[in-house]
Amino acid sequence: MKTVNHIKLNHQLIRLIIPAMLLCSLAGTAYAQMLPPGGGGYGPTNAPLDSWSFYDSTNWTSDAGYAPVSFTNLNYSYLGNGSSLVVDTNVPAWLQYKVYENDGTTNLTVDSGTVTFWFAPSSWSSTNAGGTGPGEYGRLLEVGSYTDDNSYGWWSIFVDEGGNNIYFAAQTNDLSDTITTYLSAPISWTTNYFHFVALTYSPTNTALYLDGVLATNGPGVTVYPGPDVLANGFWIGGSSSGTNQAHGMFNTVATYNYPLSSNDVQTIFNWNYTYYMISPWNTAMENIVSEPSNPSGSPTYYDAITGQGGLQLVGSVSAITSTNIWITNVTASVTSGGMAMTFTIQGGSDGVPYDVFANSVLSFGQTGTPWAWMGQGYHGNIYTLTNLPPTACFLILGTPQDTDGDGLTDAYELLVSKSDPNVYNTSGDGLSDGWDVLLGLSPLVNQFAQPSTRSTYDYTHADWLDSVTGIRSGDINLDPEGNVTSVSQ
Repeated sequence: MKTVNHIKLNHQLIRLIIPAMLLCSLAGTAYAQMLPPGGGGYGPTNAPLDSWSFYDSTNWTSDAGYAPVSFTNLNYSYLGNGSSLVVDTNVPAWLQYKVYENDGTTNLTVDSGTVTFWFAPSSWSSTNAGGTGPGEYGRLLEVGSYTDDNSYGWWSIFVDEGGNNIYFAAQTNDLSDTITTYLSAPISWTTNYFHFVALTYSPTNTALYLDGVLATNGPGVTVYPGPDVLANGFWIGGSSSGTNQAHGMFNTVATYNYPLSSNDVQTIFNWNYTYYMISPWNTAMENIVSEPSNPSGSPTYYDAITGQGGLQLVGSVSAITSTNIWITNVTASVTSGGMAMTFTIQGGSDGVPYDVFANSVLSFGQTGTPWAWMGQGYHGNIYTLTNLPPTACFLILGTPQDTDGDGLTDAYELLVSKSDPNVYNTSGDGLSDGWDVLLGLSPLVNQFAQPSTRSTYDYTHADWLDSVTGIRSGDINLDPEGNVTSVSQ
């Protein structure tokens, strides 16, 4: 499962928490997707030629029951509407279907029709959004193969290397050394955020809709592959060789043999939009703005909550350096103690620790359910978390940013301690929020103002600390002069 928003988040949390939120569930609780009214459920007019909801992650059969021609190195995610195909590996991966089934059914037309699907990048953001892009011309849906000399035939919807533009282009086998680009439109996509893509085409016109809105249109389709190429089928998420991967998640792919109207496209988008917005990522993404993954630089503050925690290091891969960080390559399994989840941290910078937080519910705000700090990890490392709840688990990565220098990262204060990340001493009791947490005190309670519960500090005549009594239950270790050397709970 990959990695791997309408909630109003506090703006510091928005700037602190990087794009890596995942919903993990092993109970088969994929969200059931309702379909829009009309023939076949997908369109207001007629049923599609075929559709792919990817609920069958074993055999990858279409919704009409047709098996793929071949597939390899595919993954599955519960993000989106709860059942997404993931094509995102560093080895060849593909999913191939027939254009013409043996019973005469047609799954795709290339001269006139419509293709619709939901797509989310799973390991990249557009470079114009601060990411790295897919790093190659990522194929979203493709027939045939691109050639430099137009010797074969090709028909493709794809994005460029930076993830800044989406294209619809084709070739025939006329040896003309040209590409017919019917249309292109700028995009700015973010990791794990789903978008609805609808392409309509006919001999007289082409049109591209993004998230239900017309993005651009172009001339009619006059160039496309011939019957011999169509006989080899089409591919979702990559090329026929398993390269040029989209590095993303696909859901609710549908094909039609006629151009949908703009009202049809808007209706399908409106109907399905809610099911993608209940994804934990999409629920919060609207209000999340990424920040650089490095701390602000100077001054450098101590980190009160640090260490590997419950993260078990199980391996490493080539580290990816980026201004963003994310969780990827997530797998989960049920054990006798609950759920175990393995994942990789990527992006960010060398030597920078990133906090991992977990919760069984998606909860934010001062009164929200506190998250659990699971430990710190580094990019390029593979970690396992054990004894997680077997029903659902939400993970968030946090950066080391500590705005007020109290020893607690902004993410820790907003998610765990619920203290103010902009105030060194939230409660006003004279102790920093970091010391409150280390001493087992609440950073939200002014202990000094509560004589019945506050700690009392006794000093010698030389003003050396002699003892501490009161509500703390741990030990403070002193040197011979009364200087605090360590604190334990």
